[in-house]
Amino acid sequence: MVTTRLYRAGKLVKTDFPVAEISDYLSEPDATVWADFTAPTEADLATIEDELSLHHLAVEDAVTDHQRPKLDRYDSHLFLAAYAVDLDERTHELSKVEVKAFITERAVVTVHPATYDMGAIVQRWDSNPDLAKYGSTFLLWGILDVIVDGHFETVQDLDGEIEQYEDLLFDGKNHGTEIQRKSFDLRKNLVMLRRAVLPMREVVNTLMRRDVDQIAPDMVPYLQDVYDHVLRATEWTESLRDLVATILDTNLSIQSNRMNLIMKKVTSWAAIIAVPTAITGFFGQNLLFAGFGTVWGTYLSSGLIVVTGLALYTTFKRQDWL
Repeated sequence: MVTTRLYRAGKLVKTDFPVAEISDYLSEPDATVWADFTAPTEADLATIEDELSLHHLAVEDAVTDHQRPKLDRYDSHLFLAAYAVDLDERTHELSKVEVKAFITERAVVTVHPATYDMGAIVQRWDSNPDLAKYGSTFLLWGILDVIVDGHFETVQDLDGEIEQYEDLLFDGKNHGTEIQRKSFDLRKNLVMLRRAVLPMREVVNTLMRRDVDQIAPDMVPYLQDVYDHVLRATEWTESLRDLVATILDTNLSIQSNRMNLIMKKVTSWAAIIAVPTAITGFFGQNLLFAGFGTVWGTYLSSGLIVVTGLALYTTFKRQDWL
Protein backbone atom coordinates (compact mmCIF):
# COMPACT_ATOMS: atom_id res chain seq x y z
CA MET A 1 0.00 0.00 0.00
CA VAL A 2 1.39 3.39 -1.06
CA THR A 3 0.13 6.84 -0.04
CA THR A 4 1.40 10.00 -1.74
CA ARG A 5 1.07 13.74 -1.24
CA LEU A 6 2.15 16.72 -3.30
CA TYR A 7 2.83 20.13 -1.78
CA ARG A 8 3.31 23.07 -4.11
CA ALA A 9 4.51 26.41 -2.72
CA GLY A 10 3.72 25.19 0.80
CA LYS A 11 0.17 24.06 0.03
CA LEU A 12 -1.25 20.57 -0.30
CA VAL A 13 -2.49 20.28 -3.89
CA LYS A 14 -2.71 16.57 -4.69
CA THR A 15 -2.85 13.16 -3.00
CA ASP A 16 -2.69 9.46 -3.94
CA PHE A 17 -0.94 9.83 -7.28
CA PRO A 18 1.28 7.07 -8.77
CA VAL A 19 4.84 6.76 -7.54
CA ALA A 20 6.08 6.93 -11.11
CA GLU A 21 4.94 10.55 -11.30
CA ILE A 22 7.15 11.70 -8.43
CA SER A 23 10.11 12.62 -10.62
CA ASP A 24 7.82 14.69 -12.87
CA TYR A 25 6.58 16.73 -9.90
CA LEU A 26 10.07 17.16 -8.50
CA SER A 27 11.11 18.83 -11.73
CA GLU A 28 8.99 21.78 -10.56
CA PRO A 29 11.06 24.14 -8.35
CA ASP A 30 8.41 24.69 -5.64
CA ALA A 31 7.14 21.08 -5.29
CA THR A 32 7.61 18.75 -2.32
CA VAL A 33 6.52 15.12 -2.34
CA TRP A 34 5.73 12.61 0.37
CA ALA A 35 5.39 8.88 -0.35
CA ASP A 36 4.46 6.34 2.30
CA PHE A 37 5.05 2.59 1.88
CA THR A 38 3.41 0.03 4.16
CA ALA A 39 5.41 -3.20 4.66
CA PRO A 40 7.25 -2.98 1.31
CA THR A 41 9.85 -5.31 -0.18
CA GLU A 42 12.97 -4.24 -2.07
CA ALA A 43 11.07 -4.81 -5.30
CA ASP A 44 8.31 -2.47 -4.10
CA LEU A 45 10.90 0.24 -3.47
CA ALA A 46 12.66 -0.25 -6.80
CA THR A 47 10.65 2.49 -8.52
CA ILE A 48 11.17 5.07 -5.81
CA GLU A 49 14.82 4.06 -5.63
CA ASP A 50 15.22 5.03 -9.26
CA GLU A 51 13.02 8.11 -8.96
CA LEU A 52 15.04 9.62 -6.11
CA SER A 53 18.43 7.95 -6.72
CA LEU A 54 18.37 6.31 -3.31
CA HIS A 55 21.41 4.38 -2.15
CA HIS A 56 20.94 0.62 -2.32
CA LEU A 57 22.28 0.11 1.23
CA ALA A 58 19.66 2.51 2.57
CA VAL A 59 16.91 0.67 0.68
CA GLU A 60 18.19 -2.60 2.10
CA ASP A 61 18.05 -1.17 5.65
CA ALA A 62 14.53 0.10 5.01
CA VAL A 63 13.18 -3.41 4.40
CA THR A 64 15.29 -5.11 7.09
CA ASP A 65 13.83 -5.30 10.59
CA HIS A 66 15.53 -4.57 13.90
CA GLN A 67 17.61 -1.62 12.79
CA ARG A 68 19.04 0.58 15.52
CA PRO A 69 17.76 4.17 15.70
CA LYS A 70 20.11 6.15 13.46
CA LEU A 71 20.56 8.83 10.82
CA ASP A 72 22.75 7.84 7.87
CA ARG A 73 24.02 10.48 5.46
CA TYR A 74 24.42 9.71 1.76
CA ASP A 75 25.38 11.97 -1.12
CA SER A 76 21.84 12.70 -2.26
CA HIS A 77 19.71 11.95 0.80
CA LEU A 78 19.44 11.07 4.48
CA PHE A 79 18.15 7.80 5.89
CA LEU A 80 16.34 7.83 9.23
CA ALA A 81 15.47 4.83 11.38
CA ALA A 82 13.46 5.40 14.56
CA TYR A 83 11.06 3.55 16.84
CA ALA A 84 7.56 4.61 17.76
CA VAL A 85 6.53 3.17 21.14
CA ASP A 86 3.17 2.50 22.76
CA LEU A 87 2.20 1.30 26.24
CA ASP A 88 -0.90 -0.89 26.36
CA GLU A 89 -3.25 0.45 29.05
CA ARG A 90 -4.72 -2.99 29.80
CA THR A 91 -1.68 -5.29 29.77
CA HIS A 92 0.94 -2.60 30.53
CA GLU A 93 3.17 -4.09 27.84
CA LEU A 94 5.43 -1.84 25.78
CA SER A 95 5.50 -2.31 22.02
CA LYS A 96 7.87 -0.81 19.46
CA VAL A 97 7.35 -0.19 15.75
CA GLU A 98 10.10 0.73 13.32
CA VAL A 99 9.53 3.86 11.25
CA LYS A 100 12.07 4.64 8.53
CA ALA A 101 12.39 7.53 6.14
CA PHE A 102 14.42 8.72 3.16
CA ILE A 103 14.88 12.50 3.13
CA THR A 104 15.98 14.51 0.12
CA GLU A 105 15.84 18.27 -0.35
CA ARG A 106 12.27 18.11 -1.71
CA ALA A 107 10.97 14.63 -0.96
CA VAL A 108 10.36 12.36 2.02
CA VAL A 109 9.64 8.63 1.70
CA THR A 110 8.46 6.77 4.80
CA VAL A 111 8.49 3.01 5.36
CA HIS A 112 6.72 1.22 8.20
CA PRO A 113 4.88 -2.05 9.00
CA ALA A 114 1.11 -2.38 8.72
CA THR A 115 0.77 -2.17 12.51
CA TYR A 116 1.74 1.51 12.53
CA ASP A 117 -0.80 4.20 11.70
CA MET A 118 0.56 7.35 10.05
CA GLY A 119 -2.63 9.23 10.95
CA ALA A 120 -1.07 11.10 13.88
CA ILE A 121 1.82 12.30 11.70
CA VAL A 122 -0.49 13.41 8.89
CA GLN A 123 -2.62 15.26 11.44
CA ARG A 124 0.49 17.01 12.77
CA TRP A 125 1.29 18.20 9.23
CA ASP A 126 -2.27 19.34 8.60
CA SER A 127 -2.40 21.25 11.89
CA ASN A 128 0.73 23.25 10.96
CA PRO A 129 0.11 24.37 7.36
CA ASP A 130 2.18 27.53 7.87
CA LEU A 131 5.32 25.38 8.09
CA ALA A 132 4.66 23.45 4.88
CA LYS A 133 6.67 26.03 2.93
CA TYR A 134 9.82 24.48 4.38
CA GLY A 135 9.31 21.36 2.28
CA SER A 136 10.93 18.10 3.27
CA THR A 137 12.25 19.52 6.54
CA PHE A 138 8.66 20.24 7.55
CA LEU A 139 7.66 16.66 6.77
CA LEU A 140 10.65 15.28 8.67
CA TRP A 141 9.88 17.50 11.67
CA GLY A 142 6.31 16.17 11.81
CA ILE A 143 7.57 12.58 11.84
CA LEU A 144 10.12 13.19 14.58
CA ASP A 145 7.76 15.35 16.65
CA VAL A 146 5.07 12.66 16.79
CA ILE A 147 7.55 9.85 17.52
CA VAL A 148 9.35 11.77 20.28
CA ASP A 149 6.04 12.92 21.79
CA GLY A 150 5.10 9.24 21.94
CA HIS A 151 8.32 8.53 23.82
CA PHE A 152 7.57 11.32 26.27
CA GLU A 153 3.98 10.19 26.88
CA THR A 154 5.15 6.62 27.46
CA VAL A 155 7.67 7.79 30.06
CA GLN A 156 4.88 9.69 31.82
CA ASP A 157 2.67 6.60 31.86
CA LEU A 158 5.48 4.47 33.28
CA ASP A 159 6.13 7.10 35.93
CA GLY A 160 2.46 6.89 36.95
CA GLU A 161 2.74 3.11 37.30
CA ILE A 162 5.83 3.42 39.46
CA GLU A 163 4.02 5.83 41.80
CA GLN A 164 1.28 3.24 42.26
CA TYR A 165 3.83 0.59 43.21
CA GLU A 166 5.51 2.99 45.63
CA ASP A 167 2.18 3.37 47.42
CA LEU A 168 1.87 -0.43 47.70
CA LEU A 169 5.16 -0.65 49.59
CA PHE A 170 3.84 1.09 52.70
CA ASP A 171 0.15 0.22 52.74
CA GLY A 172 0.76 -2.41 55.45
CA LYS A 173 -0.53 -5.31 53.35
CA ASN A 174 1.32 -8.41 52.25
CA HIS A 175 1.45 -8.38 48.44
CA GLY A 176 3.60 -11.48 48.09
CA THR A 177 5.64 -11.42 44.88
CA GLU A 178 3.35 -8.91 43.15
CA ILE A 179 5.69 -5.95 43.62
CA GLN A 180 8.75 -7.91 42.46
CA ARG A 181 6.98 -9.19 39.36
CA LYS A 182 5.60 -5.78 38.42
CA SER A 183 8.96 -4.14 39.11
CA PHE A 184 10.70 -6.53 36.77
CA ASP A 185 8.05 -5.86 34.12
CA LEU A 186 8.65 -2.14 34.56
CA ARG A 187 12.39 -2.61 34.28
CA LYS A 188 11.93 -4.59 31.06
CA ASN A 189 9.74 -1.84 29.61
CA LEU A 190 12.23 0.84 30.61
CA VAL A 191 15.13 -1.04 29.04
CA MET A 192 13.16 -1.36 25.81
CA LEU A 193 12.18 2.31 25.95
CA ARG A 194 15.75 3.38 26.62
CA ARG A 195 16.95 1.59 23.49
CA ALA A 196 14.44 3.59 21.46
CA VAL A 197 14.93 6.97 23.17
CA LEU A 198 18.65 7.24 23.88
CA PRO A 199 19.95 7.13 20.26
CA MET A 200 17.47 9.84 19.25
CA ARG A 201 19.70 12.44 20.89
CA GLU A 202 22.38 11.89 18.26
CA VAL A 203 19.80 11.65 15.46
CA VAL A 204 18.17 15.02 16.17
CA ASN A 205 21.48 16.65 17.08
CA THR A 206 22.89 15.67 13.68
CA LEU A 207 19.94 17.23 11.89
CA MET A 208 20.61 20.57 13.56
CA ARG A 209 24.13 20.82 12.17
CA ARG A 210 24.71 23.49 9.56
CA ASP A 211 26.41 21.08 7.15
CA VAL A 212 23.22 19.03 6.56
CA ASP A 213 22.05 20.33 3.18
CA GLN A 214 18.60 18.73 3.33
CA ILE A 215 17.53 20.76 6.40
CA ALA A 216 15.97 24.23 6.05
CA PRO A 217 17.70 26.64 8.49
CA ASP A 218 14.38 28.20 9.54
CA MET A 219 13.20 24.81 10.86
CA VAL A 220 16.16 24.42 13.24
CA PRO A 221 14.26 26.00 16.20
CA TYR A 222 11.51 23.43 15.75
CA LEU A 223 14.08 20.65 15.66
CA GLN A 224 15.62 22.18 18.78
CA ASP A 225 12.25 21.81 20.50
CA VAL A 226 12.16 18.14 19.49
CA TYR A 227 15.71 17.76 20.79
CA ASP A 228 14.66 19.24 24.13
CA HIS A 229 11.88 16.65 24.40
CA VAL A 230 14.37 13.90 23.54
CA LEU A 231 16.70 15.03 26.33
CA ARG A 232 13.87 15.21 28.86
CA ALA A 233 12.56 11.77 27.88
CA THR A 234 16.07 10.31 28.08
CA GLU A 235 16.81 11.79 31.50
CA TRP A 236 13.39 10.77 32.79
CA THR A 237 13.88 7.21 31.54
CA GLU A 238 17.25 6.96 33.28
CA SER A 239 15.82 8.28 36.56
CA LEU A 240 12.91 5.82 36.38
CA ARG A 241 15.31 2.91 35.91
CA ASP A 242 17.09 3.95 39.11
CA LEU A 243 13.73 4.36 40.85
CA VAL A 244 12.62 0.85 39.90
CA ALA A 245 15.87 -0.54 41.32
CA THR A 246 15.20 1.43 44.52
CA ILE A 247 11.68 -0.01 44.74
CA LEU A 248 13.07 -3.54 44.49
CA ASP A 249 15.69 -2.86 47.17
CA THR A 250 13.14 -1.17 49.43
CA ASN A 251 10.69 -4.04 49.05
CA LEU A 252 13.40 -6.55 49.97
CA SER A 253 14.35 -4.44 53.01
CA ILE A 254 10.71 -4.24 54.12
CA GLN A 255 10.33 -8.00 53.74
CA SER A 256 13.56 -8.55 55.72
CA ASN A 257 12.38 -6.22 58.49
CA ARG A 258 9.01 -7.96 58.56
CA MET A 259 10.76 -11.32 58.84
CA ASN A 260 12.91 -10.05 61.71
CA LEU A 261 9.78 -8.83 63.49
CA ILE A 262 8.11 -12.20 63.04
CA MET A 263 11.20 -13.99 64.35
CA LYS A 264 11.23 -11.71 67.42
CA LYS A 265 7.60 -12.54 68.11
CA VAL A 266 8.13 -16.27 67.62
CA THR A 267 11.19 -16.22 69.87
CA SER A 268 9.33 -14.26 72.54
CA TRP A 269 6.39 -16.65 72.60
CA ALA A 270 8.79 -19.59 72.67
CA ALA A 271 10.49 -18.10 75.75
CA ILE A 272 7.12 -17.58 77.43
CA ILE A 273 6.14 -21.20 76.75
CA ALA A 274 9.55 -22.52 77.81
CA VAL A 275 9.31 -21.15 81.34
CA PRO A 276 6.06 -23.02 82.31
CA THR A 277 7.53 -26.12 80.70
CA ALA A 278 10.61 -25.82 82.85
CA ILE A 279 8.58 -25.26 86.02
CA THR A 280 6.21 -28.15 85.41
CA GLY A 281 9.17 -30.31 84.50
CA PHE A 282 10.88 -29.41 87.75
CA PHE A 283 7.86 -30.09 89.91
CA GLY A 284 7.17 -33.30 88.06
CA GLN A 285 10.43 -34.99 89.06
CA ASN A 286 10.21 -38.31 90.84
CA LEU A 287 11.94 -36.81 93.87
CA LEU A 288 10.54 -35.26 97.02
CA PHE A 289 10.40 -31.47 96.91
CA ALA A 290 8.62 -28.68 98.76
CA GLY A 291 4.90 -28.96 98.17
CA PHE A 292 5.08 -32.57 96.92
CA GLY A 293 1.69 -34.26 97.21
CA THR A 294 0.03 -31.14 98.61
CA VAL A 295 -2.65 -28.80 97.34
CA TRP A 296 -0.59 -25.72 98.01
CA GLY A 297 2.18 -27.16 95.82
CA THR A 298 -0.26 -27.18 92.92
CA TYR A 299 -1.19 -23.60 93.63
CA LEU A 300 2.47 -22.63 93.90
CA SER A 301 3.45 -24.16 90.57
CA SER A 302 0.42 -22.68 88.82
CA GLY A 303 1.15 -19.27 90.33
CA LEU A 304 4.78 -19.42 89.21
CA ILE A 305 3.65 -20.23 85.66
CA VAL A 306 1.24 -17.30 85.55
CA VAL A 307 3.58 -14.80 87.19
CA THR A 308 6.67 -15.63 85.15
CA GLY A 309 4.64 -15.79 81.93
CA LEU A 310 3.10 -12.38 82.59
CA ALA A 311 6.49 -10.96 83.54
CA LEU A 312 8.07 -12.19 80.30
CA TYR A 313 5.12 -10.95 78.24
CA THR A 314 5.32 -7.49 79.83
CA THR A 315 9.08 -7.31 79.25
CA PHE A 316 8.86 -8.36 75.60
CA LYS A 317 5.98 -5.97 74.99
CA ARG A 318 7.99 -3.05 76.36
CA GLN A 319 10.87 -4.03 74.06
CA ASP A 320 8.43 -4.14 71.11
CA TRP A 321 9.17 -7.80 70.55
CA LEU A 322 5.47 -8.68 70.58
